[in-house]
Amino acid sequence: MSIRYLTAGETHGPQLTAIIEGLPSELQLDFEELNFQLARRQKGYGRGRRMQIEKDTADIVGGVRHGYTTGAPVALVVANNDWKHWTKIMNIEPMEGTDEEKRRVHRPRPGHADLNGGLKYNHKDLRNVLERSSARETAIRVAVGAVARQFLASFGIKVGGQVIRIGEIEAPPNNLPLDELVARTEESSVRVVDKETEQKMEAYIDQIKKEGDSIGGIVECIIEGVPVGLGSYVQYDRKLDARIAQAVMSINAFKGVEIGIGFEAGHIRGSQVHDEIMYNEEQGYHRATNRLGGFEGGMTNGMPIVVRGVMKPIPTLYKPLQSVDIDTKEPFTAQVERSDACAVPAASVVMESVVAWEVAKAFLEKFGGDSMTEIRKNLENYQAQVDEY
Repeated sequence: MSIRYLTAGETHGPQLTAIIEGLPSELQLDFEELNFQLARRQKGYGRGRRMQIEKDTADIVGGVRHGYTTGAPVALVVANNDWKHWTKIMNIEPMEGTDEEKRRVHRPRPGHADLNGGLKYNHKDLRNVLERSSARETAIRVAVGAVARQFLASFGIKVGGQVIRIGEIEAPPNNLPLDELVARTEESSVRVVDKETEQKMEAYIDQIKKEGDSIGGIVECIIEGVPVGLGSYVQYDRKLDARIAQAVMSINAFKGVEIGIGFEAGHIRGSQVHDEIMYNEEQGYHRATNRLGGFEGGMTNGMPIVVRGVMKPIPTLYKPLQSVDIDTKEPFTAQVERSDACAVPAASVVMESVVAWEVAKAFLEKFGGDSMTEIRKNLENYQAQVDEY
């Protein structure tokens, strides 16, 4: 048993749509919690004017009845409120008019999909590329992730995250319990746990925005309560840490990922990297440390999953870089589109969503069944087997 999803829709189209296939029946969905996750994505210091237009909520239009999944595909829709300003430009019917009336884009922006997508799909209007490649699509991915989070929560698995760095400003390390970390970051405009760092980051973002520039950063996702043995070592594409890395890299503007201490392992000794194995009757097998971020051999080891992702500065600048007009081949400053100075806090929420999805997918592969009742029985049998080992 596995699950998958597909999304459709454009940034200025009428809606974003997702269809999730493979969810078991009997999963209770909290619609307020689903919309809460969408609201989290829209928050964060440094967001642009689009977030003042959109107030994202998700409608479930299939696969759920009376608050529970039925086992049929679940269809989610997130409406684009900005669509009303783009109904003519983004209409599916043929349109006559000037390039200006069509809002045709012929000056590709450095760092975006514009030029590569135009070359690949032979689009002479690069709006056809940017409309789909926009990070607006992450709204529906957060909605999908919210469903995965609720599935995991039904088995006591918790998901949280925080911002580690924005540009030159790094948050000091903390070892807070996950519940406390989540509570404190929810109160922060930049998703950090201390006010001093928050104030420094806000001032830094203000300066970046004033200069017409953008800035990226590093975010962290933590998942607790994951059973040992999700994923596998037997094939490259069954290693859960590898699948999580791919999911993180699929987020718009993400350019790097590490698990546990990650790249730090490249310049310290093995005795400082590997987590020693312990055993007692109360805890069973466990690790004294978690430098490997909850994974060994592509499988979960029962410790918290810790993943970090690096987001580059958003390439849409109000101080545009040089580009080339695809019509004239002459140099021009790149097309300017409405954008954010910093979307790192929002990216933290997106990363939580895609990591939660991959963990839920691996969980279902391990304990799969057609109903939540069946899955719980499978999990109980496995836990008894592990306890006896």
